[in-house]
This record gives sequence, structure tokens and C-alpha cells, in this order.
Amino acid sequence: MFFPDFLDLFVLTTLPVPARRLFLARIAAIATLIAGFLFDANVLAPLVLPAAIDPPNLLRFLAGHLLAVAGSGLFAAVLLLAVQGVLLSVFGERLFRKFSLALQGLSITALLMLLLLFPVLAGTVPVLLQSGSTFARSFPPFWFLGVYQRLMEGPSALPIYRQLAQTGCLALLLTTGLAALAYPIAYLRRVRQLVIGPGVHAARSWVARPLHAVINAMLVRRAVRRAVFHYISETLLRVQRYRIYLVLYGGVSLSVVTAAILRLAVVHQQIRAEISSDGIRAAVGIVAFWTIAGLRMAFVSPGNRQGSWVFRSVHGRPAPFRTTMDQLLAAKTWVLLWGLIISFGACMALRVIAPPELRAFRATACQLLIAAGMSVLLTDIFFLSVKIVAFTGERSREQSNFAITVLKYIAFVPAVAWLPLISEPWIETRTEHFILAAVTIAEAHLLFRSRHRAIIREHCNLPGLEDDEEEFPMKLGLRY
Repeated sequence: MFFPDFLDLFVLTTLPVPARRLFLARIAAIATLIAGFLFDANVLAPLVLPAAIDPPNLLRFLAGHLLAVAGSGLFAAVLLLAVQGVLLSVFGERLFRKFSLALQGLSITALLMLLLLFPVLAGTVPVLLQSGSTFARSFPPFWFLGVYQRLMEGPSALPIYRQLAQTGCLALLLTTGLAALAYPIAYLRRVRQLVIGPGVHAARSWVARPLHAVINAMLVRRAVRRAVFHYISETLLRVQRYRIYLVLYGGVSLSVVTAAILRLAVVHQQIRAEISSDGIRAAVGIVAFWTIAGLRMAFVSPGNRQGSWVFRSVHGRPAPFRTTMDQLLAAKTWVLLWGLIISFGACMALRVIAPPELRAFRATACQLLIAAGMSVLLTDIFFLSVKIVAFTGERSREQSNFAITVLKYIAFVPAVAWLPLISEPWIETRTEHFILAAVTIAEAHLLFRSRHRAIIREHCNLPGLEDDEEEFPMKLGLRY
């Protein structure tokens, strides 16, 4: 939302507001967002830290903390804005959209990975700084640590802190200047592209046609399932809300997997990265969990209801049981297909860096079995109570509790990481264990499938509403 969209063009430009004011309002909104976030994230620290560390000079400590934290947060925000503005100015809207998702995902991954790995590096900071390593001098958090220490300790601070502080201030000035130069050009080019339009191009690729034919023949042979399956494929990447969900969940998954696999240690004043076998085993469950959780969040969100009139199950009496099941099973098939593709791809990618014992045939077969089982069962669990066609949900009447939502993820993620960690060594020992694990996964899937059918049958048997009846007193918000 740093740049205008179609709604801004069609609504705001028709009002008697000068274009310059619209541009300045957008800049003011960005500045308000950054300032508000920095304030909310750091307002309590100056009140708590003085009592915790008892600094010798309170004023120096507060000045160092406030300036270092504000400078580092501003640098991160301005850097992303500058990168986006430069790429949009150079490549234009159409080319920028092709790799914007990857850019956003990598940005989230990098920032979250720094957050997860920084506690590991915190104890090695003095050693790294005294060694004068290139890594320490090129690591942005250390730049603003230099600002912190230089202002707090004054002239008595180590010379390395003064050098890092100078690097941080210079980097902040350069990124701010680059963003100030690139943003107006990107803004004007974005507005021009919205006015002209994206142009006409082929909607389907010739590569996808044989793939769609195979999918239609093997996975979605019924017409209703086929329609919903391809409706999902054509909708998911076209709506900004859904793209943001995919980027967020994908970035979190990649950063958590990286933090689980990497083991950092300082050897002879140098950082050495090692690959953890346990981390590779746990990565399969983590990837499957965040992939299916992100798709589920996108499917049930009320972001795009323009096409929901097609599905009779959205309003009024639900569709017949068989039709409803076809609509819902198409979404589960879509999620399971991509869950398997991403999980298997992660297994093959991790096999390149895995230790020799995890590259053996038996170990690889067990990892693929765990990936398939986690994808199947997590799809069953996440979509057990979903009773709507993908992307046609209504906005909830009650505000969701964010703390409870986060608590569910905190409780679930360790479980899906722990299960492959303890089950894979046991499955590898004997062929009978492999067969027993496959049978257990199949039985659990059948149980979840039976329960899902019972929930949908009960949903379809609900009485329909008359024309003069209100929706809420009849359903009490329980249908969805």
C-alpha cells in the first residue's frame, strides 16, 4: 500500500483534490505508519531498562537507546521502501509484479531470521567486534549497536563502536536519500500504469495446458470439483490480500526452517555454520504446517466476494450434500497437491546439504513418507470445520482474539516439528515400521474424512431461511 491502487485512482482522482496533495498525503501516511510502529515497539523499553541495568549516566543511556533504536528501525523501513521504489522505477509495474512476491518473501525471511538467530550471536558480539571480521562490519544491527554504545559510553567507547556508528549513520543517510529520489518516480510511473492499463497478454501458458489435462483426468474428474479447483488457481495470486498471506506464511516457514537447521558457533574468532541433522528432520513438518496454514488462511478470508454469487452455498439454504462436498473437496485437493509439491521439494532441497546418513535410500524414503503424511493429515485438520467455498467467506461478526490465535500456533508448531524428529529414526529401523506408519496415516486420514463428511452433512441439513426471516437469530452465527 505504499503506492496508489485502482481504488485510489477511481475515487480520489475524481475529487477536487490536487494531485500534489494526494502525493503528499501518501508520504504522510507512510511516515505516520513508520513513526507509530517505532513508538509502539519501543515505548516501554526506556522505562524498564534503566531499572534493569542501572546505567552510570541515565541521560546518555536514554539518548543512546532512543537514537539507536529509532535509527535502526528507520533504516530497515527506508531500505525496503528504497528497494521497492528503485525496482518499480526501473522495471515498471508489469515486470515488478513478477518478482514482487519473491522480494517480499525474502525480506520477511531475512528480517525474521535475524530476529531468531540474533540471540545465538548475542554472546559472541564482543569476540566478533574485537576480531575485526568483515561480517561484523557489514552486519546492520551492529552498526546501530555502535551508535548505542558510542552515545552511552561517550569517548571511552571502543574505537570499533565509533566506526560502526559512522557506518550506520552513513547507511541511513544514503538509504533515505535513495528513497527520496526513487519514490516520486515510482509513484508517477505507478499512476501512469494504472491509467494506461496492463495491456493484453495471454492468460494461459502453453506449458500449463497438458498439466491441467492430467489434473482434470486424475484429480478433479467431476465438473463441480474441476470448476472450483481452477477457480482457486485463477484467483489466489490476483488478490493482494491472498498474496500477502502467502508471503507472510512462506517467509515465516523459511526463516523458522533456517533457524532450525543452522547451528552457529565462533571458532578462532570466526563464525562457523553447521547443519543440524535434527533440524533437517524437523524441517519437513514445519514446511508442511506453514504451507497448509497459509493456504487455509487465504481460503477462508473475506477478501474477494465478487464471484461468490456463483455458489449457492453462500447465501440462503445450503447446496445439496453431494454438491457441497464436491466444492469443499476441490479446495482440499488443491491444498494437498501444493502441500505435497512443496514438502517433497523441501525434502529434495534439504537432501543436498544433509549429512550422509540422511541421504541414504531408506532415510530419504522415510522423509518422503513423513512429508506425505504430514501434508495429508494437516490438510484434514485445518479444513475439518471449513464449510465455505474458497474465497467466499463472510467477515466475522465477532473480533478474533489475537492472543489465542498466536497461542494456537505456538502450541502446534513444536508438535509438528517434534513428530518427524522422533518418528523418522524409528521408521528407518525396519520395513515393518515403514508399513505400519503408512497404515496409521491412512487410518487417521479415513477417520478425519468420515468426521468431515458428518460435519458437512449436518451443515447441509440446517433449515433454510424464509424471505422475511433474519439471518442472525436463526443461525446464531453457528453455521460458518
